[in-house]
Amino acid sequence: MKTKTLKKNKVNVITLGCSKNIFDSEVLMGQLKANNFEVEHESVKKDSAIVIINTCGFIDNAKQESIDTILACAEAKDRGEIDKLIVTGCLSERYKPELEKEIGNVDDFFGTKDLPRLLKTLKADYKQELVGERMLTTPRHYAYFKIAEGCDRPCSFCAIPLMRGKHVSTPIEQLVSSAKDLAKEGTKELILIAQDLTYYGLDIYKKRNLAELLRQLSDVEGIEWIRLHYAFPTGFPMDVLDVMNERDNICLYLDIPLQHASDNMLKAMRRGTTKEKTTTLVNKFRSKVPGIAIRTTLITGYPGETEQDFQEMYSWVAEMKFDRLGVFPYSHEENTHAFNFDDDVPEEVKQERAESIMDLQSSISFDLNQKKVGKTFKVLFDRVEGDSFIGRTQHDSPEVDNEVLVPKLDYIRIGDYANVEIEKADFYDLYGKIVR
Repeated sequence: MKTKTLKKNKVNVITLGCSKNIFDSEVLMGQLKANNFEVEHESVKKDSAIVIINTCGFIDNAKQESIDTILACAEAKDRGEIDKLIVTGCLSERYKPELEKEIGNVDDFFGTKDLPRLLKTLKADYKQELVGERMLTTPRHYAYFKIAEGCDRPCSFCAIPLMRGKHVSTPIEQLVSSAKDLAKEGTKELILIAQDLTYYGLDIYKKRNLAELLRQLSDVEGIEWIRLHYAFPTGFPMDVLDVMNERDNICLYLDIPLQHASDNMLKAMRRGTTKEKTTTLVNKFRSKVPGIAIRTTLITGYPGETEQDFQEMYSWVAEMKFDRLGVFPYSHEENTHAFNFDDDVPEEVKQERAESIMDLQSSISFDLNQKKVGKTFKVLFDRVEGDSFIGRTQHDSPEVDNEVLVPKLDYIRIGDYANVEIEKADFYDLYGKIVR
């Protein structure tokens, strides 16, 4: 039984997973808005007749969260709280037949490339002229900026090529036009994302062209920070470092997932590199771009990972002292190369090893943060929380990295920059005062 009147032309979009999914949801929302739908992102009002869930299918935990969300919305539909339920995204791309069989109260399932068909289901037109435009779900002053789709890498553990397909770069002129549109609306920070930034341009320009893209984006008036996420280490275009040094608005920040340090594991993962080559690469980043902050991610418990393999990675993390680091316990994914191997590391061991690495990283982060006390940094402020304004330096990405907290003694407008002198620091946060 319906508990309240639903707005027939209102859509609630729910996004699960990574920043690439956020981008896709924003494009979908922009198309819906252009078709005169009222659109909200993760609304709590429960007055939307239509709910669209953009799912994640990357690893077990993400898949389970997506399934739980679909089931919860299907139950809400049973209660008359939703008229139409649509599922899209990576999980739906990968498991559509299974989902259709197991979950009956969903109106339709769509994959990652089905936006025009999804819109048609809602009697909406796919508006080609809106390509590159979207309805932001982030605060207006920063935006995730997808420069390519898909991945050509052969990593043994990864299902992304199954869900996203081969690498396809977006042309530079289209990206520059999108950046100009965002800047006109008040966006100051572009967070460049793709499954693999390193590969950008090879398909359409026949060369790695990330450096040229950065030069052109950095010329866009109003864009004050450009940040690089998800670059593959093998084949990284070193001319990008030159552009970082040349252009003040390209952040000294690089997210480069490295996954492991044991040569045995790197070979089994089909990463195309070695511990020695990876170490040399990171050291080259640091020597060519003094002050660069490097974020990486690692995997524990990959099939065949011995205690010796893990200890080698642990010691390497202690040696390299990454500025930012995350760890994923290995997830055994169907139809990947690694699925042919026995998932022989117990779940509790995977988790223990991940926690051990994160405990080590916590101490590294604490030591690095103490060195920032007494220094002044340019900070972009994202929000107000409790008694503090909260922002980030150029070395920190939203949601995943360190934050800077300033007491609400002085007024700071959200989305503005200010110079902050750091007075104290803990494991992951900095505390300071505005310097006028």
